[in-house]
Amino acid sequence: MWTAFFVDKMLKCEKRFAHFAVILPKQFRYMEALEKRYIEFNRDGFDDQELLTIYRTLLKPRMIEEKMLILLRQGKITKWFSGWGQEGISVGCAYAMGMISHLGPQLGIADGIALASKLSDAKKSTIVFTGDGGASEGDFHESLNVASVWDLPVIFAIENNCWGLSTPSVEQFRCKQFIDKGIGYGMEAAQVDGNNIVDVIRTIRKINNDIRSNPKPYILELMTFRMRGHEEASGTKYYPEGLQDEWSKQDPVANFELYLKEIGVLTNEIDEKYRAELKEEIQHGFDEANSEPMIDASLEREMDDLYAPFNQVVHNSNGNKTEKRFIDAIQDGLRQSMEKYPELVIMGQDIAEYGGAFKVTEGFVDQFGKGRVRNTPICESAIVGAGLGLSISGMKAIVEMQFADFVTCGFNQIVNNLAKIHWRWGQNADVVVRMPTGAGTAAGPFHSQSNEAWFFHTPGLKIVYPSTPFDAKGLMNAAIEDPNPVMVFEHKYLYRSMKEEIPDDYYTVEIGKARQVVEGNELTIITYGLGVHWATEATEALNISAEIVDLRSLLPLDTESIYSAVRKTGKVLVLHEDCMTGGIGGELVALINEHCFTDLDAPVKRIASLDTPVPFAVPLENQFLPKERLIEALKELKNY
Repeated sequence: MWTAFFVDKMLKCEKRFAHFAVILPKQFRYMEALEKRYIEFNRDGFDDQELLTIYRTLLKPRMIEEKMLILLRQGKITKWFSGWGQEGISVGCAYAMGMISHLGPQLGIADGIALASKLSDAKKSTIVFTGDGGASEGDFHESLNVASVWDLPVIFAIENNCWGLSTPSVEQFRCKQFIDKGIGYGMEAAQVDGNNIVDVIRTIRKINNDIRSNPKPYILELMTFRMRGHEEASGTKYYPEGLQDEWSKQDPVANFELYLKEIGVLTNEIDEKYRAELKEEIQHGFDEANSEPMIDASLEREMDDLYAPFNQVVHNSNGNKTEKRFIDAIQDGLRQSMEKYPELVIMGQDIAEYGGAFKVTEGFVDQFGKGRVRNTPICESAIVGAGLGLSISGMKAIVEMQFADFVTCGFNQIVNNLAKIHWRWGQNADVVVRMPTGAGTAAGPFHSQSNEAWFFHTPGLKIVYPSTPFDAKGLMNAAIEDPNPVMVFEHKYLYRSMKEEIPDDYYTVEIGKARQVVEGNELTIITYGLGVHWATEATEALNISAEIVDLRSLLPLDTESIYSAVRKTGKVLVLHEDCMTGGIGGELVALINEHCFTDLDAPVKRIASLDTPVPFAVPLENQFLPKERLIEALKELKNY
């Protein structure tokens, strides 16, 4: 419904209404204006009844848009994204097999859905859409490349309507046509008149039948034109004069109507009957929507929608224990989870026979096969998207970033798809993203960053950051159990430097629960990751009785454990390896100030790395990290 603000704006725009009054009749005449047919149809394989069913299905979205244009003029609805003139594609493809949203990042999701079908031998195929503009995105290349390398049964439907909003194709790409890209990806390609719904359906059915039994990807270029704006507000003034008039001759609805009347399948009586039925159905739908009560804003419901429902049951183990390094503990958890969940797939660069850059998955191919332990091309966005596609198909996925720094290439999929998909439409994102992170190994600015704060700000994600082998295994298993997207940060420095006795059996650690490392009464240190070990070493060296809290889980955050530790000592230091500015420490300090101000005996201190990239040279890296500055800060806080 229109807000009072928008109604006021509309009342001040009578000239715009007058404009609509002029153009609406012309828009409505697109079907009636054709004196002859400009599209040739071949009805082979379609009987009379199916042709009528297709016509009625094609007519419905056009009549919906006609109604919406009237409602827009009346101020009863706002804008929408028009499909006027392109119904032959949307209706034809959906009639043949169904469709997914027209966005670049959806292509990777289609890869995952198709992969699930291939792994289960379901003999299904997937169709996914993009436009000629969206095909410029990196996700387009990544997703087509992955589908080709993995022989996935995906139809990549490209709606070539010649314009990306106001930008013409000549300013979008230099190839003559999209089917020319097929040879570059090693896949077959076909081009079809997107305004010819019969050819669209026939082509989709042919490709679909082929790739279901012989899995492989396909490029399908559908030629068409967008008669209205990208969305209503953008208009069409950027089109050259006469272009719309020429394309109106190719109207998919009008041409198909004329054809069916020519061959005697559609009569005026049947046509009028369909239109009357659809008009009534559309009006009923609009009335039903208008009768819905205004949405009641519920804070509790809004927060509950953030994550898929999951009540974690912690699995304890009282069995045999073995000393394991941090990296061995992670490997142990991954292996046992792969055994526990046969639908779990691990994907990442070089993770198969090579075992990954850090050898975490060494030997996994021999045990679980290449179907479940998958080497990927260097295309993080498509692989995260594929993980989501697997989840949509009822499977589980682990995506390994070779280094946490490389997650930038998959950032959009994580923060806009994984994080928001349950809040948007109730779909769980059963994906774990593994993130080897941190400095201290002289690996420089692009292999050493601590970037957990980038995701800490994103509602819908869960973040865990273990500091011990016990937690590394337990939190990994817990992350895989959880049907929500979980990012697991694994500090590279700890991989082979930290070891302890941990259970051999499967167990989990509670996500969202901090750990008391040591008890103390002089001051409190709140930290996580490698900071836990820096804090322990420093307080022991200075003989300070410190209450050290290991957060372990950054999202959700265990605020009660934080506040309890703060109130116990009254003096607090927040420590993390990430850069100071914009780091998680700032949020922790704010929370402590808001909830524990009267319990404080000193200002809350933050210690973090410098606000610079991570240097290569060891002396510079040591200066960058907060370890040395921690000593002086502890002395100062103790003596305050």
